[in-house]
Order: sequence, then structure tokens, then C-alpha cells
Amino acid sequence: MSDRGVGAAGAAQVGGVPWPARDPATLGLPPSFDLPVGGHLDALADLAAGAAYLEWRRYRHAAALHTELVVPEEDRDERAVDAYAQCAARIATTLAVSQYVAERLLDNAVALRDRLPRVFECLRDGVVSPTFIRTIVSRTELIHGRPYQGLVDADIAAALRKPGSWSTARVRDLCDQMVHRRDPDAVRERREEALKGRCFFTEAGLDGMGTVGATMSAERAAIVARVVERLAAQVCKHDSRSKGARASDALFALVKHAPFGCDCARPECAFQVVDADEVAANAARIVIHVVTDTTTLTGPVPANTTPANNAAENAQPEAHAQARDVDTAAAAAEQVVADEVTVEEVVVEKTTTEETTGDAVAAGTVPTEERAAEEAAAVEAAAAEPEPEPEPEPEMVDGVGFVAGLGIISGAHVRDLANDPEAVIRPLGDGSDTPLPATQPADPYRPSAALDTYIRARDRYCTWPGCNTPAWDGDLDHITEYDHRNPERGGQTSATGLGAKCRFHHLLKTFGDFVDDQYDDPDHPGRIIRTFTIPEGRTVLGPAHTGFDTHPGLDMIVFGDPPATRPPSPGTEPTRPAPRTEQKHARRRQERNRNRLRNNLNGIRPPEPDDAPPPF
Repeated sequence: MSDRGVGAAGAAQVGGVPWPARDPATLGLPPSFDLPVGGHLDALADLAAGAAYLEWRRYRHAAALHTELVVPEEDRDERAVDAYAQCAARIATTLAVSQYVAERLLDNAVALRDRLPRVFECLRDGVVSPTFIRTIVSRTELIHGRPYQGLVDADIAAALRKPGSWSTARVRDLCDQMVHRRDPDAVRERREEALKGRCFFTEAGLDGMGTVGATMSAERAAIVARVVERLAAQVCKHDSRSKGARASDALFALVKHAPFGCDCARPECAFQVVDADEVAANAARIVIHVVTDTTTLTGPVPANTTPANNAAENAQPEAHAQARDVDTAAAAAEQVVADEVTVEEVVVEKTTTEETTGDAVAAGTVPTEERAAEEAAAVEAAAAEPEPEPEPEPEMVDGVGFVAGLGIISGAHVRDLANDPEAVIRPLGDGSDTPLPATQPADPYRPSAALDTYIRARDRYCTWPGCNTPAWDGDLDHITEYDHRNPERGGQTSATGLGAKCRFHHLLKTFGDFVDDQYDDPDHPGRIIRTFTIPEGRTVLGPAHTGFDTHPGLDMIVFGDPPATRPPSPGTEPTRPAPRTEQKHARRRQERNRNRLRNNLNGIRPPEPDDAPPPF
């Protein structure tokens, strides 16, 4: 029996040196784990960038195997187990993983090499987490072989290199936005096929359980989820079921028209028996928020035009709300960037025509015999020339929409929703230059409905780094704590002073020692910069991709100043917060100021990308 290759079975690395035996110093790693808290966090950030680099090398090796074993055979390989499957089988056997896992690794490697080379460089440089690569690859499959493939790759890579943090939902939205805008026809055809393939299914599970599911349009899925969640909430705090278990029981009650109740068994419980049909009938209208802009509702436009050159200056910032199935929250007119390739081609054709005309005029002095011969030759040459090819169809670009909790949808999908007779389109504002009210008239602490809608449309998700909770399901948090006694001292209710947070991160910021900050970006009027500082002092930038990047017209929406604080009524002693709370707020204000100075933010500018921690 041959022992060929046995020596390599226990050592996956080249050179046979096990990783634990390697000198940490040669790898740039701390020699010891006896570090302060900040040292451990710095090491984790560095290791995250290192993991991205190692993943880049892993894909490079897989892509090299594809080049060596698959490329020479792929055009003529008709075997049942073709070269691609055999290449993946080599990887699967070497790594002791399934064929499926190996083929996915090979798929990612080939896609990064051929379709997304600039994104591949982002992985090498540690600016994108390996966990996001599969999302990027799968969401860009539609662009493979398209003429704009390189443009989408460049757009995604440029966005990933922006200072800031990313989450899975934001990466998904970024990719969908780039793809949907570049090829609206392909996206529409794919959506039509997907709608035709919608289905309902059941699967038998273990331990007497089963799974029921259905595929449907995004807005219908959101409505089903809201109805189920609403009924599942009809229990008291003593109900023993998990949130998921209650939702499962609520769905059955809605389908079966059966009663739904709390399982606490407390005689005084008011939710022992709940009529599901009555709850659904008496409940308020289900609203699904979809953010879009005015230009998206008019349809795609050629990429070499700029229909919003003048409109961007004169159009009023609007947000469209579509109720029942859709309630659009906020958006504004948006400019389409022009491609000048076709203009250059026209100029070349015009120049060629002028030169031919000049030659014909000069030919009037040529003798008759020579002229006849030249004319005959010209006729033969014209007959031999092929028919001119028809001019290609102009590239079209389209807008997109954002469904709260589900992500980006195509412009065609937005227009379908807008054409629903039960939809309501609600512009944000009255179409004038008058600033919108920022607070409720009787309470400067509470944001107005317009500001509430704007903040959620702008932030889209919880702004805490890495969080995917939709902004519409979270809270609006005063970044600088609101001073109820003297609101003019800070923490006012304004577009810059508010941010969306999920309940967990809102509580973490309020009762923990984490400090967040938010202020206007001088380089991009209307936009803001966010920072988050952990108790040990490490600062991380906020989300790199927000509603501003999908709907730039949001920058144009302006809100007025909060109303002046009313003096206390005569004879009433003003109340004040507890001393400890007041000291905590003051400390946080000081910490925010120190952070801006320490990170070169005194000029209201973010840190340079090299100084920022890796965005994952």
C-alpha cells in the first residue's frame, strides 16, 4: 500500500510547519494573550483584517485550480462528471468537506476573479469581511457577461472603501441598488419569472413537527408578517412561549379562524381567549413603508441623458407614501449620471463624412477616363461593403425603492405598487422651500411626523455598527441626551440630533458606558457623520451606506429649528433630573468633545480611512 501523500494529511499549510509552531512575531501577532481590554480589541480588529487576507489567498488558490483544470476543458466538456465537478472534488477531498461546500468555494473564487476583481481587492485589503462575500457574489449574478459588469464592480468596491461600518443588510442593499439601476429590463424579466414561480409548500420535520411556507411578493410577505406579529402580541407578560412560538400559533389561528389566547392560566388575565378574526377586523390598517424618489415613478431613462440636470435644482424634495400594501416614507428628485461613449462615436462619424465630401469636390479636376474608372471601382466597393449594423439600443438606468425590513426593490416593482388603486402616495412636505417642522407644536421633545419619517428613511436600519434591525421597528434616540430642564443646552430634537436604534442598542447606549456622536459633514451638506465609542475609548465609524446613498435627494429636505423653550409657570418649582443622571450626561458631552479632538474631528471631518478600524 502506497503512503504517498500521507505526510501531508495532518498539515494543510505549504511547508509542513503547523500554525501553532510558527512564531507569532513573524505574523505580526501579539506574543502573549496577557493584554489589557483595549489590546484584545485591537488584536481582534487586526485578526479580522488578517482573516480577510487569508480568505483572499484561499480564493486565489481555488481560482488558480479552476484556471489549470477547468478552463482548458469547459468549452467542450460534456462528461457527466465534468472538469468543474472534478476540480471541486479535489478541493472537497483535500479539505474533507462536502462537494456542495467545495463547489460554492469554487463559485465564489471564479466570480471574484472574473466578475468582481475590484471587490476581490477589497477583500485582500481587509476593507470587507469574508462573511459578506457570498452576499455580494449571489446578489450580482445578474450582471455576469453584461457590458456594465465592470461599472457595477467599481461602484460596489468604491462604496466598500468608504469610511464606515457595514452590516449584512446594508451590503445586500448596496448590491441590489447597483444591479437594479443598471439593467431594469433584465430585472423586470427576472421578477416576472419569480412571480410565476411563487408557490406554497409543506415539509415533514423531526419529532412530529412540520414546516409550512409560501413564496410571494415582498410587500405581501411583509403584510403577512405584520398581521401575524400583531395577533401574537395579544398576550400578557406571563405567557411562557417564545416570540416565535406565539407567532406560529397566531398563524394557525388566523388560517383556521380559531381563538388565540395567552397560556399563563392566570384567572385575571385579559388575554385568555382572543378572537383572531375580531383582532384582524378591528386592527388599524397594515402599512408597509417603501421609500422611493420622484424620478423612479416615471420609468427608466437612457444612461447618456441627464433628465435631472435642471430638475435637481428646481424639483421639490418629496417622499412617497403608499398605504395598505405600501406607505412610502421619503425621497427626492435625483440626477442620473451621463455616459459619454455614444457622443464620441457620433463625432467620429461626422468627421468621416466631411472628409469624404472634400475628396469628391477635388475629384472634379481628374480626367474623364480616370474618373470613370474610379467611379466604377467605387460602385464595386460599395456593393461589396456589408450592410451597416443597426445602432444598439441605448443603455437604460432606473431608480429603486426600499421596502422597510426587506431591502431594495426595482423601479418596475415600485411603479407596480404606485399604480395599485388602494395605494397612497404622500410627498414629504408641501413642495415649497419652507422648512418642515421638526417637533410637535406642544412638545419640543417629540419629533414631528415629518421628521420621524425622514429619520427612518434616512437611517433605514439601526445605526449601531453591524445591526440589521429595520429603523421602522426601532426607536428614535436623541444622540446627545435631551435636557428637559434647559433644551437649548443640547440634545434638541432635530434631524442631526436624532438617530434610529433598535431597542437593545437604545438601552445599551442609555444605561451603559457607550458614547455615540452625530454631526453635520461639511464636505457633503445635508449628510452626517456618526461615531460610536466603547467604554475603553476605541471609536468606530457609523454606517457607510444609508438612505442618502440610495436616494440623494434626501439631502435637500430641510427642517426648521425647534421652538423656543417656554419659561416655567409662576409659582411652580422647576423639576430637575437626578444628580447622577445629570453628571452622566455631562460626562458624555465631554467625551464626545474629546473624541472629536483625538480623532482630528475638531474641523468636523472623519478620520482618514487608514486610521479607522476595519469595518466589520
